[in-house]
Amino acid sequence: MRIPANPTFSFLLLLLFTAIVSTAACAESSPEKSQLEGLKWRMIGPYRGGRVTTVAGVPGKPNLYYFGSTGGGVWKTENGGQTWENISDGYFGGSIGAVAASQSDPNVIYVGGGEKTLRGNVSYGYGVWKSVDGGESWVNVGLNNSRHISRIRIHPDNPDLSYAAVIGYIFKPTPERGVYRTMDGGKSW
Repeated sequence: MRIPANPTFSFLLLLLFTAIVSTAACAESSPEKSQLEGLKWRMIGPYRGGRVTTVAGVPGKPNLYYFGSTGGGVWKTENGGQTWENISDGYFGGSIGAVAASQSDPNVIYVGGGEKTLRGNVSYGYGVWKSVDGGESWVNVGLNNSRHISRIRIHPDNPDLSYAAVIGYIFKPTPERGVYRTMDGGKSW
């Protein structure tokens, strides 16, 4: 299934898919329709302002998710959304355009700054940040003038090999715009 590029739509699609699968599983194990009538949608948090701009999960870890936001940094849940923790405070903040967690080592996370939504008022970010300890600490690994990073992709077997899609300045031509590759974990792009 091809996931659309819009992160909000992708997140809503994930929620809808989860609800359908959960409902189907309940229906199979509990044929009583009355048992399902009490189900209601609820917000799984966190209660904060701003828009969610990017979401990332980790294959094989169904309760581990990250999301980036406008003006709110990066958030993490390890219990499927029951509780959330901001993991970027004290290191970087502001708007986030991309979050990616490594399949081969879930402790490796890359974050690209700057929201990617092309609109009249957007907040820029401050390059690429990397954590090798699941978000406990962060290091800036470059592309500091990129302003808006829309995607980061990590090689499934080698977290040192990653790509970043950089928008740069949104409202004018910019030499930073393009796709960047690192083969050394962000030491060079």
